[in-house]
Amino acid sequence: MSRNRNLADLARVVSAFADIPHCRLLGMRLDEVRRGSGMMSLDWNETLVGNPQTRVVHSGVITALLDTLCGLVVMASVPEGTPLATLDLRIDYLKPATPEQTIRAFAECYKVTTSVAFVRGRAFHHRRDDAIAHCTGTFMLGGVGFSATAAAAGSAGSPGPDRRAGGNPC
Repeated sequence: MSRNRNLADLARVVSAFADIPHCRLLGMRLDEVRRGSGMMSLDWNETLVGNPQTRVVHSGVITALLDTLCGLVVMASVPEGTPLATLDLRIDYLKPATPEQTIRAFAECYKVTTSVAFVRGRAFHHRRDDAIAHCTGTFMLGGVGFSATAAAAGSAGSPGPDRRAGGNPC
């Protein structure tokens, strides 16, 4: 697969992000998306707290932020309409997020093969080198999965994915 041939329309990638319900619910913002990298942020909110005593955001929120961003970065790095799904996502939590501070995330897709894309990312407050968590992930390309093209078709009234065939969006 030629990496530069028919790459995804970045506006369509941004639109697909806007249609993901959990992103809206959690308050995620897509701050930047480019070929091969992107940034997102999430403001601290009392409803996202995992421990009321410490007021630290639940680690699952950070997982959702990093997984979503990594998937969008892959989507922006492969040919338009390529379905993708998370194969593996490893997250190492390095320290708790600071209460009442915005959490930012950066991810890059550093390698794309014909069937797998490789990504790495970090969640942080102000500086990337002072990470809350970092991740590495692999995404399956082709077959059944989520794509910006399919998301746009689904929002236009097309039938949803065949759930029996494993067609759930990631």
